[in-house]
Amino acid sequence: MSKSSLQPEMLSGGEMLCRALHDEGVEFIYGYPGGSVLHIYDALHHQSTIKHVLVRHEQAATHMADAYARASGKAGVVLVTSGPGATNAITGIATAYMDSIPMVIITGQVMSHLIGGDAFQETDMMGISRPVVKHNMMVRDPKDIPMLIKKAFYLAESGRPGPVVIDIPKDMTMPNQKFPYLYPDRIKMRSYNPVKKGHSGQIRKAVNLMLQAKKPVIYAGGGVILGKASDELTKMAHLLNFPVTNTLMGLGCFPGNDEQFIGMLGMHGTYEANMAMHKADLIIAIGARLDDRVTNKVSKFCPEAKLIHIDIDPTTISKHIPADVPIVGPVKPVLQEMLEQIDQSSQRNDQAALDQWWSQIAEWHTRHGGRYRTDDSVKMKPQFVIETLARVTKGDAYICTDVGQHQMFAAQYYKFNKPNRWINSGGLGTMGFGLPAAMGVQINYPEADVVCVTGEGSIQMNIQELSTCKQYGLPVKILCLNNGYLGMVRQWQDMNYESRYSNSYMDSLPDFVKLAESYGHVGFVVDHADQLEGTLIEAMAIRDKAVFIDVRIDPDEHVYPMQVPNGSMCDMFLSKTERT
Repeated sequence: MSKSSLQPEMLSGGEMLCRALHDEGVEFIYGYPGGSVLHIYDALHHQSTIKHVLVRHEQAATHMADAYARASGKAGVVLVTSGPGATNAITGIATAYMDSIPMVIITGQVMSHLIGGDAFQETDMMGISRPVVKHNMMVRDPKDIPMLIKKAFYLAESGRPGPVVIDIPKDMTMPNQKFPYLYPDRIKMRSYNPVKKGHSGQIRKAVNLMLQAKKPVIYAGGGVILGKASDELTKMAHLLNFPVTNTLMGLGCFPGNDEQFIGMLGMHGTYEANMAMHKADLIIAIGARLDDRVTNKVSKFCPEAKLIHIDIDPTTISKHIPADVPIVGPVKPVLQEMLEQIDQSSQRNDQAALDQWWSQIAEWHTRHGGRYRTDDSVKMKPQFVIETLARVTKGDAYICTDVGQHQMFAAQYYKFNKPNRWINSGGLGTMGFGLPAAMGVQINYPEADVVCVTGEGSIQMNIQELSTCKQYGLPVKILCLNNGYLGMVRQWQDMNYESRYSNSYMDSLPDFVKLAESYGHVGFVVDHADQLEGTLIEAMAIRDKAVFIDVRIDPDEHVYPMQVPNGSMCDMFLSKTERT
């Protein structure tokens, strides 16, 4: 080999960025061009391995990348220009941050010498993004681009995942300035060393409590999915015969059809899950934050229970509820060690006590068990719509939702048996998330059934992405539960404001079928229950364009159960006329 062949390739900053993303294994970039990133876009034009997806709004780019990450487990990548391009991305960045989703967002910036001078399309993206990112950084020397890309992906995907912003001034990517390209094999940061395993002594304490428990509950969250630990969780639950409940973000980490699954817990959790949590003597919280949507009033939370809390992020443990046994570490190796210790222990649970506990849970299920009113056959119930969707898709679709009543109905009535199939904005509650999220999943899994469950309010926040669906031939299915209102707002107005529907009535809705057709897609209206299954079957068979299914549902239907504000977990509204 000649000496010259050992010399590093000389590339511009824009070329180095593209090459670094390629070397990191990036498949898709979701973005929108603008002045400060045109050098990068020109470099993208000269390569063919990374596919760029042109959205119609930068917020949609972030939601697409976010959903790609949720479904695949790999960081999504966004590229937007400076100023309004970058600020339009903030809502999506915050959405990913709240749900601990790995994402790398590359934002353009004005020329270095113009920064701070209120230049055209200049915003302080470092300052604006700081509260909603895991880390952010600005490129100050083009030679640093490969190292910063490697660092960004390492930070986004390791430890507790999250979004990382790289702000790049335009002069860092000038095509006529070439620099040696070297992509690092690994990155090392003295100030950042996420733990690789849990403390064995703490795990031993936890196992001892678990083997003594008479009324245990495994409370599993999104961290189990992010940590790829669903198999270990399922094995441990089956080994111990413990009931399992999931957070909204954790749905699918334990099979929804398993006999030991007692449903989602929290504000709109099942009666039996919330009752079991309140009456438990031991709660094993795994990859969950114990946030306000679960705990209700903290001082009344699960008064009889000891708490084992497992999480990769030490700042999460005991943040809201003091843990009796805190375990900091990645969920997968912690559960693997727990399984080993359980296997080696001579102690076993009191099976008679566990049988009694299961009998109590069965009684709670019989008392409520997800029932809903079916007394008016003319008005279609949203629960029935989701149950029908689950039956038609055999429970195997990717379900992406917007935020509101439809989101809760989907969480309650679609049983997820696999992780990474339930894609929703949990922490931030972002309307407009569902359609671009479904698109991000569909691009990565073109043969999969991908359904956006939405409402007539949420869908209009990013409905322009039907144009992107057309451009890339994305056959997403949009199931709109149309009740003519901002449903969850109306529910609260019914319950707390004597049914004064202040600005929650949507009285100027478009013809969604014609709108879908105007973008080159297919539309259906369903206003009778007997039309629903056939329409869904027909819609799911269409594979070359998007399908909008406008389902007219009962506007008076509420989501129940619903926790009573400032109560304990067992304080719930069960219907419009019942409460615990």
